[in-house]
Amino acid sequence: MNSLTTGHYFNLFKKSTKFFFKRWQSTIAVPIKCESTPHIPVMKENVLKYLGLKPHSVLLDMTFGAGGHTKSVLESSPHVIVYCLDRDPVAYNYAVELEKTYPSQVIPLLGRFSELPHLFKKIGVKQNSIDGILFDFGCSSMQFDDPKRGFSVSKDGPLDMRMDGTRFPDNPTAADVLATADENDLYKIFKIYGEEKKSRKIARAIVEARYTFISLQSTQELGDFVASLFEKEMRLDKLKRKAHTATKIFQALRIFVNNEMNEINYAMILAHKYLKIGGRLVTLTFHSLEDCIVKRHLTGNVSDNSINILPARYISYNTWHDSDTMEELISSCWKSVNKHVITPSDYEVQQNPRSRSAKLRAAIKIK
Repeated sequence: MNSLTTGHYFNLFKKSTKFFFKRWQSTIAVPIKCESTPHIPVMKENVLKYLGLKPHSVLLDMTFGAGGHTKSVLESSPHVIVYCLDRDPVAYNYAVELEKTYPSQVIPLLGRFSELPHLFKKIGVKQNSIDGILFDFGCSSMQFDDPKRGFSVSKDGPLDMRMDGTRFPDNPTAADVLATADENDLYKIFKIYGEEKKSRKIARAIVEARYTFISLQSTQELGDFVASLFEKEMRLDKLKRKAHTATKIFQALRIFVNNEMNEINYAMILAHKYLKIGGRLVTLTFHSLEDCIVKRHLTGNVSDNSINILPARYISYNTWHDSDTMEELISSCWKSVNKHVITPSDYEVQQNPRSRSAKLRAAIKIK
């Protein structure tokens, strides 16, 4: 970074003083009590329909969370066995409690998607042995609702965002990323994972704030800091409600801290390996980055950079293919069950606003 002039330092000092004055004002305001919203499984009926489970089927719930979808499966399909995977220790404890009610049907597993092969090897689960796999990607309601986890811009707490909790204490928190990443890296995180249009300005402000001894250690500090950069700007969510200007920054940090995109990409590979021929995959995604990875796998296209007509492993400008070979190459290992993506009804969105961005895709493994 270029050396900063005295005038520039003075401007930064004025900005930081204004920022801290607003923080002081917020500390003397009357606090508003927030009631915790219970976790509501998204598109529960659609999930059951497209999984198509039969008695004695084996389901792998790759994102157990609070167990809403798994409970509905257990209640609707007799003698179903469910492997309940989650990287969050809190969610794992929920699965352990559910196991007490369904002792021979629920098998709790603690770990990331990438840890699944190791976990399955320990308990003797082989590839091509699962009847159905369910993904409910993104952050769960219980994580957003707990201020101590640091996921929500509307609840003050430590800027953590690690879905694994303290399982890996050496892994950086969101606060660590903000304190150590350089401007260009922050810009890329905000731009790619948050799709934030003002990424460059926010990244530069965060780096410059280090020279004025601003420490972004809590969710409220980060939220107020980003808001102070865009005082006259008002944003709306998909329901036309007022949205915080730092929402996309929080999303980007959460995705980066938890390596979510790489985990999802590997999870789709594992889903194909562990499903039986004829087994069903159901995915719930909540933003375009997640949905794009799912679509690429379902169409046989897993290029990291762009969507191509052919899977990346077959692309070569020096190779010519006849029509029969082309048809074979562009075929996928999956057959989509729903022609168009399924979205929640207006009524469900009213009852559960967090479902507003959900997209459901279902597919059958055909080879």
